[in-house]
Amino acid sequence: MLADADLTVVNLETALTDRGTPAPKAFTFRTGPEALDVLRDAGVDAASIANNHGLDFGPDGVADALAASRSENFPVIGIGENEAQALRPFRATIRGHRVAVISATQVLDDALIPEWTATPDHPGLASAKRVDQLVAQVRSVRSTTDTLVVFLHWGVERETCPSQTQKELALALVGAGADVVVGGHAHRLQGAGRMGDAIVGYGLGNFAFYAGSPAAAATGVLQVEVGGREPAGYRWRPAAIDGNGSPIPLRGQAADDALAAWNDLRGCTGLPA
Repeated sequence: MLADADLTVVNLETALTDRGTPAPKAFTFRTGPEALDVLRDAGVDAASIANNHGLDFGPDGVADALAASRSENFPVIGIGENEAQALRPFRATIRGHRVAVISATQVLDDALIPEWTATPDHPGLASAKRVDQLVAQVRSVRSTTDTLVVFLHWGVERETCPSQTQKELALALVGAGADVVVGGHAHRLQGAGRMGDAIVGYGLGNFAFYAGSPAAAATGVLQVEVGGREPAGYRWRPAAIDGNGSPIPLRGQAADDALAAWNDLRGCTGLPA
């Protein structure tokens, strides 16, 4: 499913380093550069590291993630030696159509915000808490691409409805020129729909991850069709996470039921289909 798409982007929820010490938090994740080979083999074209685990093993994770990206020739976004690099979009041209993807996180542990946030003179992650800078980047990139995607880490854990903060940020980004705004963090699916001509998907849920309940196991792929400033349409392709943490596409009645449940989530987004 991922390989069949013209362009596939995922959230890589881990530090990409073999060095460092764990941050003072309940859960810390890390992996080596070989993870990028696995993603490429699965059909993924780029991965965002702008999330609340991207620097779980300290500031060396910035340099190591960028080095892994270069050595494995696999794009990572949302991380950089400074804010300009962290907000730099991933770009692809597909049959003459230009696509740009900007990534940022709205979720950071309060005590780690100064250390983890990329600024003009500090390495780190692209922060969606710095709304003015993110909106300015969207406006800047708008004129150099046909379809502009903003891929976010946002929301409240275990909530199936978007927060007011998510809604306000989505509105600001669409107003600045984003054609697709999508993301996750809540470990639950959240609804999607149209915001004007743009498509907003508030929560993709878990994917390749542990799932201890049916709600946490509900997953899928958001497939968006683009051809210009107005995305032509979108489709939810439902799946369920098995006992090994792997997403398995659903078929038949199970897929129909999962799709209906996903459509029901739109009710609290304020978005039309």
